[in-house]
Formats: sequence, structure tokens, C-alpha cells
Amino acid sequence: MHVVATAGHVDSGKSTLVRALTGMEPDRWEEERRRGLTIDLGYAWTTLASGREVAFVDVPGHERFLGNMLAGIGPAPVVCFVVAADEGWQAQSGDHRDAVAALGIEHGVVVLSRADRASAREIGDVLAQARRELAGTGLRDAPAVAVSATEGTGLAEFRAVLDGVLAGVPSPTPTGRVRLWVDRSFTITGSGTVVTGTLGAGTLVQGDLLQLLGHGDPRPVVVRGLESRDASYASVGPVSRVALNLRDVAAEDVRRGDALVTPDAWPSTRVLGVRRTTGAPYTEVPEQLMVHVGTASVPARLRPFGADHARLVLDRPLPLVLGDRLVLRDPGSRSVLGGARVLDADPPELQRRGDGARWAERLAHMDPAGDVLGEVAARGAVQEQHLRRLGLLSEEPATAPAGIRVLREWWVHAPVFESWQQRLRTALEALQESDPLTPGLSMGAARDLLTLPDERLLAHIVREAGLEQEGGRVRLPGGHGSLGAAESAVADLERRLTADPFRAPEADELAALKLGARELAAAERMGRVLRLRDGVVLLPTAPALAMRVLARLEQPFTTSQARQALGTTRRIAVPLLEHLDSRGWTRRLDAGHRAVVR
Repeated sequence: MHVVATAGHVDSGKSTLVRALTGMEPDRWEEERRRGLTIDLGYAWTTLASGREVAFVDVPGHERFLGNMLAGIGPAPVVCFVVAADEGWQAQSGDHRDAVAALGIEHGVVVLSRADRASAREIGDVLAQARRELAGTGLRDAPAVAVSATEGTGLAEFRAVLDGVLAGVPSPTPTGRVRLWVDRSFTITGSGTVVTGTLGAGTLVQGDLLQLLGHGDPRPVVVRGLESRDASYASVGPVSRVALNLRDVAAEDVRRGDALVTPDAWPSTRVLGVRRTTGAPYTEVPEQLMVHVGTASVPARLRPFGADHARLVLDRPLPLVLGDRLVLRDPGSRSVLGGARVLDADPPELQRRGDGARWAERLAHMDPAGDVLGEVAARGAVQEQHLRRLGLLSEEPATAPAGIRVLREWWVHAPVFESWQQRLRTALEALQESDPLTPGLSMGAARDLLTLPDERLLAHIVREAGLEQEGGRVRLPGGHGSLGAAESAVADLERRLTADPFRAPEADELAALKLGARELAAAERMGRVLRLRDGVVLLPTAPALAMRVLARLEQPFTTSQARQALGTTRRIAVPLLEHLDSRGWTRRLDAGHRAVVR
């Protein structure tokens, strides 16, 4: 299916044209039919000669209902722009033209309606005027047709021209995430809540779990049933007019401007960085305005950064991504101010002096089609899923551009990663110099030092910086550095144990050397000593030396035999044998015997 929205001034014959093309009544309200004035959105559909199915969204033309018109044209990729041949271009035509330009719509047909009331010359003059007015829009080269819906003349030609235009519209992607802007919500007896909208991308399937993003808190909803053109379907792809029967939500809890989206696949943002695409410079635009996107209409506050870039703060969050087009409207005059394109759907907070100027400079160089490297560079580190939510990644699996390090789910700017490594090493070196006995930085202190967004990144930084991580601490490799004031005492202890490897010093001897628990722990981290339980301190080579002696004993052997062979005391022999057991070098057979593991 294709979805086509009408556009054009009030009383131009838009509804009459849709009625003649489809045989359906687009005006849904009795008041509309009584007054002959379209107030709200209308819907009708037909099948063209090629077999293409077309759904029309008929919009009001009166300036009082400009918000409704923008809700109808917002999600539509194709426009049927109507100008009455007997009246010519009108003021409302200009607003509709500005909306088409702001939305970047590039496919459509210009229709000169009520051709039966105008001469050939008048039709030519109106067409020339319409061409001039539409010159700055995507419809500047759109085909034009003169029709009379009441007499039926030109309708066949219009159908053929529309068929040709639709043939050139790029096919939307049937896969990927769904964002359906709601334009109606109502209750059907026996079915419950039904909402309608234009599905622009993705595929809806009966039973789908969606997320409702609207005026309240986000909430999950289930698609009980699907309809398109009054027929039920198990699934519907783009571009289609769809009606969804929803479970778990009341009709009054869903409004026009809400969105049904794939869960956890879209950002929900109130702050945007935008670039002007049409209309007056932002320095001339009022601070308070209305932002229209999809079917939503949201009050917003604008902070200009020069003529072409601005920060928009919305009254409520919307699921917007890079490249989305917005229509800005002056709520006081009911006129379209111009268009904007989202450049940053997740802008930084402006906290310090100069933040605004720096961000404005970045906006000026951003690509609305997306710049993954720029986005990651601006933030240092971004989760891959967040890049997907912003619309920067679509391929599965995604390939990171040069200059980005991929660390599990995090994409990190390479210079930032290198900075993290250097800062951590520098901090450890400074700590080691000021306190040679330090066991290093705790993991929490290291994470806080680098202000990491995820503590799991620290392991990658430690490994690639050539540092060590043990016991919840980060330290320089090999206990880098000296022991400061304890160096001479540890050296003295090493000489004693080298001469007599199994004569561990008593507590008073260690105290005399001024070697407490902190000094001995630092020496152990440097690989200078080995600490066993009960305060036994030996050289790291002691276990290997002990094994040479024990291997020569008759197997199995007792603790007493081991003590005698090692020439040491029970105070030292028992912790040493338990250490050998823990390494799997010896095996305890019973309370009194062990054997060397061959």
C-alpha cells in the first residue's frame, strides 16, 4: 500500500476529489458533512490500474485546523497538493506549502481542481503561479493534472499520473523497528481500544508487544488484532494505514500524537539540537512555539545558536532520532514558521560557561544523516544499543569506523581510551612515589578517577595499559618501584633467608627490623617474600627448595620427618606443608602422613 495525504487551501475540493477517486466519504463527522468543511482527518482508499493500493489521508484546509492538517501530512511520504483552478493560490496554500517544505516531502502530484469552473487560460495561469510558489519545495517538479471531481474529467489522467509517481517512491524497509504515530483512538464494543495511524517502516504482527510513549509514563501494550482497509491481517508492512486493537490500555489513555514503538529501540527525549531547513532565521523566531512531528503537537522552548542552529526543549518527551524533520509553528498566529531537522537527539547538558558555544560549533558541522565517529567522540564512550536507538546504526552486526574501540557493548573513542590508560598509569606512579608501600588503587577509586560510565571498562583499560589487577586493586606491574624506608630491612631479611631458607624470623625479629604487616604485604606484592599463615615469612623460592628435599624422603612421610629434613621447626613446617598441599605439589593422606605428588 501507499499512503497519500492531501494538502491545499480551504474549500479547494480536496474531500470532493478523494470521494470521487475512492467512492468513500472521507468526512467522518456529521458536522463536517453538514457544513461542507473538513475539520479533522479523513481516510479513504482505492486500487489503481497497476494494482497499487492507495490510502488517502484527507486533511482540513482552514487555518483554524492547521494542527490537524500537520498531523495528517506528517507521517505521509506522498502529497496530493490541491489548488482550485477558479480561485488560484490562497493564504492557506502557503501554510500547506511551508509544511511540505519543512517535512522534506519530495513525491506528489499538483492537482488543479474545479477545472470545470475555469478557462484553459485561467488554468494555465494558476498552474504557473503554483509552480512559482512550490519552487522551493520537493514538489517543484511534481506532475500536474487539471480535474473536475464533480464532472469526472481528468480523474483517469490523475490516477495514471499518481500511479507513475508512486512507482518512483523508494520502497520502505519492512524490517527493523516500528514507530507508529497515533492519529485516532476509540473504543469498539466487544473489541476494546483501537488506534489508527500510518505505518512508515517496519512490520506489525498480531501478538506484538509494543511500548506506548505518550502523555503519561511509558507502558507496554499488546496488539490483539490488525486491520488495514477494513480487512483483518496477521501482519502488515509499510507503508500502510493500520488499525490496531490493543490490549492492556484504555482508549482514553491513548491520544493523537502518542507513538507505539518497538520496546527499548527508540530514545525518548525532551531536548534536541536542530538545524534550520526552511523558514526565518532562528534569531527571528519566538522563544515559545509549537513543534509538530508525526501526529504530535508539543509546546517547546527554542534557544538559538545563530541563524541556523538551535536547542529545542519540548514540554514532553518524544521518540525522535537524528534526521527526523520537524515543523515549527507560531501558536499565536497559527502560521508555519519553518522546518528543522534533528541533528542531536541526546544533547549534553549545558552546565559550564562556554558549553553552549562549543555545542553550537559541533552542531554546525554535524551530518543529519548521522556521524557515528562524531557522536562517540563527543561523548567519549557510548553503548552500541544507544547508537541504534539514535538511528546511527542499522546493520547487524555493526562495523565500527576507524578511531573507535569496541569493548563489549561499549564504543569508545580511541583517543579517550588512550587518555584513560595514561591517566591511570600516571596516578599509580604518583601514588607509588608518594607511598612506596601502597597496594595500589581500589577498583572504585580507579573508576571514579577516570569517571567511567561502566565499571566493566576498567578491566580493558588495566589490561591494555600493562597494569595489574588483583584483590580488588589496580597496581603497577611487578610491584613497580622500591620499598622506600623498608628496603634495607627487607634486603637484610632476604640475606638471612638465603643463608637459612627455612628459618623464618620470629615476630620480635620482624619487629626489630621494623617490618610490619604493611611492609611485608608490599614486599610480597613485589615478589620479594612469601607470607604463610601464622606470621611465617619465607622467600618465594622456599616451596621449590622444600620439594627437592621432600622428594628424597621415603613416601609417605610424616610432619616430623619433613620438619627434620628441612631443618626447621613445627611452627614453620606446618604452614609450609599446607601451602604445598594447596598448590597440589603434596597430598595429605591422613592426619599424620603426606606424599609428594609425582
